[in-house]
Amino acid sequence: MAVKNNSQQMLEGPLLKNIILYTIPIILTSILQLLFNAADLVVVGRFCGSISVAAVGATGSITSLIVNLFIGLSVGAGVTVAHGIGSREDETVHRTVHTALPMSIVCGLALTVLGVSMSETLLRWMGTPEDVLPLSAVYMKIYFAGITFAMIYNFCASILRAVGDTKSPLTFLTISGVVNVVLNLIFVTQLHMNVAGVALATTISQGVSAVAVIIVLMRRTDAARLMLNKLRFYGPQMQKIIRIGLPAGIQSSLFSISNVLIQSSVNSFGSVLMSGNSASQNIEGFVYVSLNAFHQTAVNFIGQNVGALKFDRVKKVLKICLACVTVTGLTLGLTLYACGETLLGIYITDSAEAIEWGMVRLGCIAIPYFVCGLMDVTTGALRGMGASVAPMIISVLGVCGVRIGWIYTIFQIPAFHTPQSLYLSYIFSWALTFLIELYAFHKIFAQQTSMLSRPRAADAP
Repeated sequence: MAVKNNSQQMLEGPLLKNIILYTIPIILTSILQLLFNAADLVVVGRFCGSISVAAVGATGSITSLIVNLFIGLSVGAGVTVAHGIGSREDETVHRTVHTALPMSIVCGLALTVLGVSMSETLLRWMGTPEDVLPLSAVYMKIYFAGITFAMIYNFCASILRAVGDTKSPLTFLTISGVVNVVLNLIFVTQLHMNVAGVALATTISQGVSAVAVIIVLMRRTDAARLMLNKLRFYGPQMQKIIRIGLPAGIQSSLFSISNVLIQSSVNSFGSVLMSGNSASQNIEGFVYVSLNAFHQTAVNFIGQNVGALKFDRVKKVLKICLACVTVTGLTLGLTLYACGETLLGIYITDSAEAIEWGMVRLGCIAIPYFVCGLMDVTTGALRGMGASVAPMIISVLGVCGVRIGWIYTIFQIPAFHTPQSLYLSYIFSWALTFLIELYAFHKIFAQQTSMLSRPRAADAP
């Protein structure tokens, strides 16, 4: 079985054009994915009030902390497939696909047990206010009950992106996004289920996208075709998925730990600020997923070219992705801030003070968000090269270390004990991590190209 020609867009042809055409569907797909949560917040904000908005928003950091560890494994699956395609190892691609799906199911079931049983405890550890806690706990339990659907989708979508297909996930999420919005309105406005209704709507819509992505993989005619009777854990491929994906998951989870600490600090300012913070965070998410799309592009373009030993294209991919992410980040950040009050008003209808706090966060984070994009693209480049531990260590020290250190030092000074001070910690951590990762990329690139240029023993005179 040969891989379809659409993968050649990564290995041949003009890079700028191919990168843009590849990335746009990822951006649109990610925005639709984010609209799941946006629809949740808009519906509860319109029909249930700012406390319900705060309840949904309070779960974000803690769910990310738990889920991201397992989502990282999907990155490992994608990189393994990309390397297999670049090196024309069809059997590697086949085995990776059939290892990834059962891994996603096991991860999902483990998350369900952990999330449902620990929801209230985790929220209390975060210092969630008592007026918000009951609704937050309900939302989390329902969300984790159906988390296996999200795991299946993320693993399978990562495989599709690795083989060059970014349009199918966009189609799936368009359909499931419509399902999510319709069910939100039915469950909340007609059945009066409050946050339980939006959580259930999200779970059902994720189930739709999970089924769709499996069907598309089963209908492929190349090495990435999924055959249910071939599902099993293939040792070498599982080991590579874990070797690359686990550090990525640990990195994301540790990011979330620092965000949990920041969310706990935000919680200390009360439910009004929490509401503005949650709405602003959701709006900023549209910038983040647009920037993160270039991270995914860097992973797969560089992954395939490393597999094909086309190192001359690797650096070009990084430079183009860094330029694109800067332009995209600045454009979106400035636009969202300019429209900030109007956008926040969509989420919050009963508190002018909450909208003011939302504008504070947008001012501190949305405009310089492109720096986060630079960091993420460089992380993706390192992972595409096959490096997994280096970006994890750099990110843990550069992002988590700075933020945690900030909270326990600068934030404790009375003059800097403000939400603005918390938000500034993000910018400093992004910039520092980007610079160190860029240096690490050049070192690893030099090592890999020098190993390639060394004469083999058989070639020695």
